[in-house]
Amino acid sequence: MRIFNLVRSSLIFILAPLTFLVAAQAQNTQPAPTRRVEAPPTIAVPSQERAPARVAGSRELACSGYITYVPPSNPIEIVGGEQEDSQYNYSQGNVIYVNQGSRHGIHVGQEFSVIRPRGMFHSPFSRKHGFLGNYVEEVGQVRVTEVREQTSVAVVTSSCEVMLLGDVLVGVQQRVSPVVRADVPLEHFRDPNGKPQGRIVLARDFQEMVTRGQVVYIDLGWEDNVKPGDYLTIFRPSGTGNITRFRDEEVTMTGNNGFESDRYHGGVFSIQAQRNQYPNTQPYGPMITTPRVKRNRPPVPRKVVGEMVILGVQERTATAIITRVSQEVHTGDYVEIQ
Repeated sequence: MRIFNLVRSSLIFILAPLTFLVAAQAQNTQPAPTRRVEAPPTIAVPSQERAPARVAGSRELACSGYITYVPPSNPIEIVGGEQEDSQYNYSQGNVIYVNQGSRHGIHVGQEFSVIRPRGMFHSPFSRKHGFLGNYVEEVGQVRVTEVREQTSVAVVTSSCEVMLLGDVLVGVQQRVSPVVRADVPLEHFRDPNGKPQGRIVLARDFQEMVTRGQVVYIDLGWEDNVKPGDYLTIFRPSGTGNITRFRDEEVTMTGNNGFESDRYHGGVFSIQAQRNQYPNTQPYGPMITTPRVKRNRPPVPRKVVGEMVILGVQERTATAIITRVSQEVHTGDYVEIQ
């Protein structure tokens, strides 16, 4: 009995650590509790609507120029500059002097547009009689910084061209560019709609051929019920618009002795033979020519070469910017209000 108790005590002493290790191992093999991860809070960002696209930028608006029927009266002129001892033209950042001051109502902070009248303008393209107006070139803007009794000091804030002594200051015209309209296909054979028609009489910088994004002047104005933002079709009657003029006519050899060569007689026909208008007659009968076909044909579609939108309107004219083209546009092309 004593031996049995001794053996039992030894087994308990040996198995007790093993039981503890097995229990610890079982505890370690149990799956770890799932940890709940919360999603970060959603921050509401206000939607930013994109500003609508404009057909003209700030430079096109400020430097477009115009043809006005009433020239400026009692003009304020540039009469000098801070660095006039070493320069005679002025641009952005330069300081200029003008010939009016506090006696004339000029005050600090006042802004002016600088213009250069070019003289009375008429065009051989326009159907309107007499002058269309005085062509005015816009060369920049200035802001008054100091005022004396009879003169004022101003700084050039923007310049389209260099400014010269004698250039005129007038009030700044507030212009807003029209919004680019939805993408409408350009109809290359748009029929007339009966609305007023005019001509492109001049282009800015005196260019004769212009394209998209350039400024032109037309002979439609307030008297024609034109207003800023109006779209116009630029078109050209069929068969017109060549830079050089020539007779588009076939040139053939005389048929007095036949069209064949002197050595290799091929009859009265040749690649150089004229086109006979009547097939059942002799080859020397009346000819078919390109000018004759054009004279006798029915009306054919006009050719649409572009589109423009009005930026500013004067009495007899308007300033426009070309928005789309299908080929080159030049002075003399026709326009029609859409």
